[in-house]
This record gives sequence, structure tokens and C-alpha cells, in this order.
Amino acid sequence: MTAREAAGAIWQSALAAGDVVPLVRRHLRIDPRHARVLVLGCGKASGAMAAAAEKSIGDRIAGGFVVVKDGYGVRLQRTAIAEAGHPVPDERGLDASARLLELARRAREDDLALFLVSGGGSALTPAPASPITLAEKQEVTRLLLASGATIGELNAVRKHLSLFKGGQLARAAARATVLTLALSDVIGDPLDVIASGPTAPDPTTFADACEVLVRRGLADRVPPSVACRLGAGRAGQIEETPKPGDPLFGRVTNVVIGNNGLITSAAVEAAERLGYRAQVATRELQGEARDVARELVGRARRLEPPACLIAGGETTVTVKGPGKGGRCQEFALAAALELRPTDRMTILAGGTDGTDGPTDAAGAIVDGGSLERGAAAGVDARRALADNDSHRFLRASGDLLVSGPTRTNLLDLYVIVRT
Repeated sequence: MTAREAAGAIWQSALAAGDVVPLVRRHLRIDPRHARVLVLGCGKASGAMAAAAEKSIGDRIAGGFVVVKDGYGVRLQRTAIAEAGHPVPDERGLDASARLLELARRAREDDLALFLVSGGGSALTPAPASPITLAEKQEVTRLLLASGATIGELNAVRKHLSLFKGGQLARAAARATVLTLALSDVIGDPLDVIASGPTAPDPTTFADACEVLVRRGLADRVPPSVACRLGAGRAGQIEETPKPGDPLFGRVTNVVIGNNGLITSAAVEAAERLGYRAQVATRELQGEARDVARELVGRARRLEPPACLIAGGETTVTVKGPGKGGRCQEFALAAALELRPTDRMTILAGGTDGTDGPTDAAGAIVDGGSLERGAAAGVDARRALADNDSHRFLRASGDLLVSGPTRTNLLDLYVIVRT
């Protein structure tokens, strides 16, 4: 097996560990006192999670609705499903969030509202608070993404522009018992950050949201309605999102059923089965993608072959150029530029949801021949990196990792095989 094949096999083993069916079944327990179960959900994996719930407790489900990213739909028998825009919200997401809120408000005291949530859920349920329009919410999202904002920063702002996020779905379903099963795509698994925590207490405030905009240099660039709402909230003129200790959470249970630890552990086991000495660099990888790539390549260079360096987490990209790509592709391209002829490394970077940025790729697999292959196709690697145009280069070099929708979402996986 070549190093490239080994990296791909490790990736496939990691994805298998993130299969939502056994994860949902393992954590789904329904009290017989509940007359009905209503299934609600949002996120890239929520359709697959709903399908798993139907297989487990199908006869108990009285209906419901989930919203997923385009291309992530599944066939459901008892639960309605719709697709919407991600990462920038659209009108379909606006309709979906309104529908979820209405179903939550209709839940009765003896009902169980089963909320299935995964990464992507925040963008899929925009629910902007008046007078903010969807277009203005879209603009804020674009600005934050382009600024390199972390998921925590992004969600702190979005929660305070929303009627759905930051515990507000739990507020809508206050008469019912709520059980949330969450797939974590966030480092450390903070429930308030996963999909902006629709059923979790929100420790962030309007003041925090204002500070994010200042820190990212966006305070004077966001639409006036956004600045006005956040400013009014900071001044105490608008009700805050529900906070820790609020009595409404007395009937809410939030459970993280899967996280990046599953992925990295499975990757280690797969690498060792293939004969590599596996080492986990971190399960909390953060930072600018190109900087992190340089650091991990340097670390892998110090390992005695055959070795495999594995990391999990989520990097960021500060967009300065006009190109197209994603954090995993930018990492891979930057890593390829760091490789020396003597390194004998193959590097995989992939998003476990199957999508990296606004592209059809999950990430990329690069090696010592990547730069030459790209150059032969007429694309300069350094120019592509400067333009944030990793997708074009990696497509030309034949290094894109394309998986299609995986229907799970447990952060990103980084694998460096040294032979």
C-alpha cells in the first residue's frame, strides 16, 4: 500500500467512526410517560440523525421537521425534511427556522421534543430579529467568515441577531420536555456554540457580540440595523438570550453524542494497523491554516519513519485574495509548499462533513510531487496561496479529496504519513 493509499484508508476509518446511526441509538432513551415524540433538527447531519431515530423509536414519533444543507437530504418516513443554504443563510433557512419555532411552541406538556443538531445548524436557521433582514444577516456572516473569525466569535454575534439561537428554541418549547442530541463540530464541545446552542444556556452577551465586531475590524462595516440592535442590547433595551440558571432549562437535557475525539482515535487505530507509529499532535488544532501547516510539517519531520502524525480540530483562513478554497485545502497547499525532496511525506487534510469551504471537495491529499504536477498544469502554487486560490491549484495537481456528503460533522482531520 502506498503512503497515499494509507492516508486515504486512515481517512475512511475515521469517517466510519463518525457514523451517526450507532451514536444516536446509543444515547436515545425515551421515557414512556411522554405521550408523543416530536423530532426537530438542524445541521448537516440532522437528516441522518433523524433517520437513525426513526429506526430506533419510529412508532413513538408523531411528526416533526429537520433542515439540512443542500445535498445532505435523506429519506424519512415520519419526519419532514428540507434543504437550505450553507454557510451563507438563504430564504429556505428563514422558512425552516420559522417552522421549527412554530412546532416547538405547539409542543404539549406531556410531549418530548427530540432536537437533533449538528454543525451547520446555525447557518441553516437564520431567524433574524426585526428589523434585520435576511440579506443583512447574510452580509454579516460573509464579513465574519472573511475576517477569520472563530466559530465561537461567529456564533456570539449570530445568537444576538436571532430569534432561534442561544437557547431561544428551548424557550419556545418551554411547555415540553426537551432532549437534544448533538454532534460537536466545535473544539471542547461547548453546547452553547454547537449550531449556536438553540437549546443551551447562552453565556455570551450583546456586549460580547459588539466586542467581536470591534476585534475583527467590522464595527463600522456591518449594516446599520445590526449595529443598532447590538448597541441597544448592550444598553439593556432588548431582552438577553436565556442564561445559565434560567428555570426554563429545568426540563432540557443536552447530550453530546459524538466529537472529534472519535475521529482522531479511529485514525490512530487505523494507522497502527497499517504499520505506522501513530502520534496525536492535538485534538484542538486551531490557528491560521497556512501557519498550522508549517508547524505540523516541521513536527512530522522530526518523527522516525514509518510514522503518522494525526491532528483534529479546525483552522481558520483570513481571506485576502479573490480565489476559491477552504481551510483544509489551504492547509494542504501550504503544507505542499513546505515539503523538501527528502521528506517523503503524504499529507491529508479533510473536513469530516465532506465539504471544505464553498467547494465540492472535503479537502486534499498532497505529497512531494504536488507542486510539480500543479506547475505542469500551468498553476503556480505560491501565487495560488497568496490569492487564497487553493482549490484551483489542487484541482490542477489532481490532489483534491472528494467524498461527497458524509452526513456526519466532527471537525477536521489532518494526517501526515512519513515513510
